Parts: sequence; structure tokens; C-alpha cells
Amino acid sequence: MYRGKIRRMRETVKARRYSSPLRQGQADETRRAILEAARGLFAEQGYAATTIARIAGQAGVAVDTIYAAIGPKPVLFRQLMETAISGSDQAIPPEQRDYVRRIAAEPTARGKIETYAAAVALINERMAPLYVVFRDAAAQAPDLARVRQEISLRRARNMREFAGNLLATREVRPDLDAETIADVVWSMNSPEYYVLLVCERRWTRDRFAAWLADAWCRLFLVDEPA
Repeated sequence: MYRGKIRRMRETVKARRYSSPLRQGQADETRRAILEAARGLFAEQGYAATTIARIAGQAGVAVDTIYAAIGPKPVLFRQLMETAISGSDQAIPPEQRDYVRRIAAEPTARGKIETYAAAVALINERMAPLYVVFRDAAAQAPDLARVRQEISLRRARNMREFAGNLLATREVRPDLDAETIADVVWSMNSPEYYVLLVCERRWTRDRFAAWLADAWCRLFLVDEPA
């Protein structure tokens, strides 16, 4: 009897080990379906018209599942913005992003700038449809306005890190400090700037990336032509 009990316990442990990754995989798939449905509906219908019930119907899940997996609508929209920045299904801290590591590894200021400009173009390509919704909704929804302000301030802090990275190469004009460089990059890497040139003036993403890299090199580096 004792041996039989031990055997059943071992079988239970094995079943739990097997089912845990399976459940996690199902949860991840559900989360991806919710985010994908929300992304499309927000872009098509705007923030106010897109309800949790509509998102649930589009994703093929219950309303309670969205609240349990992600949260209410402002939290869901924030997750969309964060995942657009990270390019994955989860928000990723800046220091863990692949392009940030590549920037740090680049030995020259031009290499750092070109790497970052290409990353900015990719990020804004993902963010542009959401940004227009975000901008318009934040004017009417205080909770979204706070999220927008927080993301903007965080982006400004990250630009100080980038500016410090450039200054460390000793290839930057001596009349520029980290704060000035950070502010200029912050203004030009914004979704607003991307929307103006790519969405409204019909530039390609690659042209936008090349323009950013060229403009920043001319503005910041000592040996670039005026």
C-alpha cells in the first residue's frame, strides 16, 4: 500500500511538471490573441469606441479573461505601447533590449547613431498606428494622459544614457553637452516626427532611418560636414 501511494505521488508530480509548461503556453497564446485583437480594434475604431467586450469577441475569449490576463482598458493600451517599443509580447527594460546592447558595443559614434536610428524607425513603424489613437485619447482621458507623460519622461531619461554613450567616444563636438544632445534626439526620435514624415509625407521607413542617422551625425560629430 505504501509503495502504491509513493507511485501515485510520483505520477502526480510528473503530471504537474508536464502541465505547467502547457498551461503557460496556453496563457501566452491567449495574451497574444488579446493584444493582437486590441491593436487592430484601437487602430480602426479609436480608444473610446473600442470596448473590452469587443476586444474579447475579436480575440475569442471571455471578458473576465482579459481582466485576469492583462487588466482594464488603460492597462491594456499601455501594454500595447510597451510591446510596440520592445517588439515582443512583453515589455522589456531598456538595458535588456537588443539594439541597446548593440549600441553599447559599437566602437564609433557614427556606428552608435546609425544603429539607434535604424531601431527608432522600426519602433515607430510599430507605434505609429497606436500613437495617433494615444494622442487623441489622452486629451480626453486623464489616465492615458498620465501614461503618455510617463512614457515621454522615461524616453527623455533614456536619451541621456544615449548621449553619454556618444560623448564617451570623444567624437562629439566640444560645445555640446549631454543634456542638449539628449533633448535633440528626444525630439527627433518621437512618434510625432515619424508620423509627420512617414505617414503624412510618405517617406519610407529606410529613408527615415537614413535621414535620422545623417542629421544626428551632422549635428553632433566633430568631423561631419556642415
